[in-house]
Amino acid sequence: QVQLVESGGGLVQPGGSLRLSCAASGRIFRVDAMGWFRQAPGKQRELVAGITSGGSTNDVDSVKGRFTITRDNTKNMVYLQMNSLKPKNTSVYYCNAEVHSYAYTPFRTYWGQGTQVTISS
Repeated sequence: QVQLVESGGGLVQPGGSLRLSCAASGRIFRVDAMGWFRQAPGKQRELVAGITSGGSTNDVDSVKGRFTITRDNTKNMVYLQMNSLKPKNTSVYYCNAEVHSYAYTPFRTYWGQGTQVTISS
């Protein structure tokens, strides 16, 4: 089994910064793409940013220039640096990962439990 654990959420004022971390552990042979999603109350979960095992990234237009996704393949971790935060960025943030638990088997997608990010003065 594989577990993803997020950390780094909290309450910050508008214009502030937070760095989210997500660690994957368990039966892991290889991790392919990793990503960060968010879900605000009453809304669908949406992609914030994704990163391949090779380091190629993509993110939604609303966070370009403010959020940066990175990963450490040696530790099976993914990070989301969030700067210039706005109240509308308030959400529960989830990480996910495409994990191969064994060689020559397809990946499964795993999700973390989510971490609350609240932007408020």
